[in-house]
Amino acid sequence: MGSRVLPDELLIDAVATEEILVDFLRRETRRAGFNRVIIGLSGGIDSAVSAALACRALGSSRVLCALLPYRTSSADSRRDARRIARVLGAPAVTIDISPMVDAYFRRARGATRLRRGNRMARERMAILYDLSLRDRRLVIGTSNKTELLLGYGTLFGDMASALNPVGDLYKTQVRQLGSRLGIPDEIVWKTPTADLWAGQSDERDLGYAYRDIDRLLVRLVEQRDSPEEAAAAGFPKRMIAAIGRRMARSQFKRRPPVIAKLTRRAVNIDFRYPRDWGS
Repeated sequence: MGSRVLPDELLIDAVATEEILVDFLRRETRRAGFNRVIIGLSGGIDSAVSAALACRALGSSRVLCALLPYRTSSADSRRDARRIARVLGAPAVTIDISPMVDAYFRRARGATRLRRGNRMARERMAILYDLSLRDRRLVIGTSNKTELLLGYGTLFGDMASALNPVGDLYKTQVRQLGSRLGIPDEIVWKTPTADLWAGQSDERDLGYAYRDIDRLLVRLVEQRDSPEEAAAAGFPKRMIAAIGRRMARSQFKRRPPVIAKLTRRAVNIDFRYPRDWGS
């Protein structure tokens, strides 16, 4: 139970957070011209929370949960995804991505696990956007703030949603909100994994526990501490350097496409309006 004790600096008002995000989802979905949404449901806490919030905002019948397993995907993840959809009372569809991914790599059998994992993430997002067009549904994202800051996600894959309710919540905070929303404890506290290959674990890839990463990110991002100040607060210098490198090297994932300015009003440089301009 020790790992479930949450640091004070990461505690949130889960009731107020739920109210804000439900209103955010309802308002922004309608502003975009949609009244239904689609979410890729993995069986993990992030997608479970996004789906639960969407169901509260729009009604369960308007939230389609897409289960998109690969042939090596964990059976536990599939089971948990189906369980979440049942608990929420939301319709679900299962599409096996194995034929598409395997066809692509048929002539590249030596492809690395990372290449294959990125291809799976992009295949899943391609399917979500196809179903979005078919049913006129807005694609809802599931990337939390920890993942976004560290670039722990696939560009044009799981980081390519149209609307993301959990993007300003650290992983630790998503878990708190999950408990508030009634997500089963086994899913709230399960070992986080992108399930891109057998035995894959987020924390093993990152080298540190989410609890510790989130505490450091609060220092570096929210409080704007310098690396020296973070070290004085007790964080290992090696960890500070590793997290700092990840944040810097993944900046390109958090930006619109970089455009060479040639005219007076280049898009995203000079030609800039509020996001909802014209709507």
